[in-house]
Amino acid sequence: MTETVPDKPRTRDRATPADLMPVAHELSADQARRIALRAQGLMGTPDRRAGVPGVLRSLGAVQLDTISVLARSHELIPYARLGPVGRASVESAYWDGSAFEYWSHAACVIPMELWPLYSFRRRAYVARGHRWHRLEDLDGAARKLLDRLRDEGPMTSGDFGGAKKGGPWWDWSESKVAMEWLLDIGEVACVERRGWRRVYDVASRVVPAELLDAAPDDATCLTELVRLAGRALGVATVKDLADYHRLRLAEVRGVLEASGLVPVQVAGWKDPAFADPAALESEPRGRHRTTLLSPFDSLVWDRARTARIFGFTHRLEAYTPKKDRVHGYFAMPLLTGGRLVGRVDPAREGSTLVARRVTLDSARHAEAAARALAEAARWVGCAEVRVEQVVPQEFAPLLHRLSKADEPGPVDLPHR
Repeated sequence: MTETVPDKPRTRDRATPADLMPVAHELSADQARRIALRAQGLMGTPDRRAGVPGVLRSLGAVQLDTISVLARSHELIPYARLGPVGRASVESAYWDGSAFEYWSHAACVIPMELWPLYSFRRRAYVARGHRWHRLEDLDGAARKLLDRLRDEGPMTSGDFGGAKKGGPWWDWSESKVAMEWLLDIGEVACVERRGWRRVYDVASRVVPAELLDAAPDDATCLTELVRLAGRALGVATVKDLADYHRLRLAEVRGVLEASGLVPVQVAGWKDPAFADPAALESEPRGRHRTTLLSPFDSLVWDRARTARIFGFTHRLEAYTPKKDRVHGYFAMPLLTGGRLVGRVDPAREGSTLVARRVTLDSARHAEAAARALAEAARWVGCAEVRVEQVVPQEFAPLLHRLSKADEPGPVDLPHR
């Protein structure tokens, strides 16, 4: 089940003076694509010394999701960039006290040093007085839970009575409503998941004092978040920047100039674009990663951006009725040669990684799919790969043969 930020703000898209800033650079669509890949850590030599923490810092947020097929999404993000890193080391890198969970693009792991930048969102929740649910005595219930946390230490929802009343997943218990409210407003922090349950603790116990006490004004928070979004995207429209941390269009426009992002013109893009100035200092070059991407990877968070940059339509079909699915329950985009060229819908049956459905744009990408499947199988401890359905069907014999090979041939394509 996807955990998303509620009531995503919508604002009519109108040109403003920030959109009309003088254009400093002109980029081809191909340059923009490669800038975006490099910014996301999917082009060039991976920084293995920085490891998983380095990936988290460069992206600014890694989305969490309850679905686990090949692996959970927050594991797949560093895997896509670094290769088969140890899964236990991924978890420990997130939950070693250097990160926290909060609402960014969705429910995300966020570097701890960014705690102050979300004070604008915490203040907004306080001013609103609620988020999803309303309780008659929300403050009283929250105070009781806060006292228990202070006295008894970190807790999961099971420790304070359970998350649900017994109905659907959104039918929360009063204790769950109160605890999530404390999380929203920053009295409580989540710095670990245990059995996929959030582990709550008093923020003052887990957030360094210098970060906890910092409360930059809204403009400062928004300026820095837009700058960080620009760095993580490389080149982006206002809508792209807003979507990254779920900001309002007006909020982004209000701080664009202060963010330091540079106005650029990208061939074929209808809307004005802005780039991280550091991304313009050198031509993006280097080897491309061949990998399967989580459907929740930040490279493909925004459907419109994904279609604009890669000519690729990406949609999660986990919540689509089975009979109506086109690509599969958890179809993972296949990235190779700096392009999205197909999809793989994986499953695991014991020690076998099953590709229930593989969809490819071209027969020449069968080798890339086989290589990505072989690496993913080794990463999750599977001994073999079985391919079930291939679309188009005429590519099936080639992919079946390649998937049985001990070591599929090289598939890195030229960077052009």
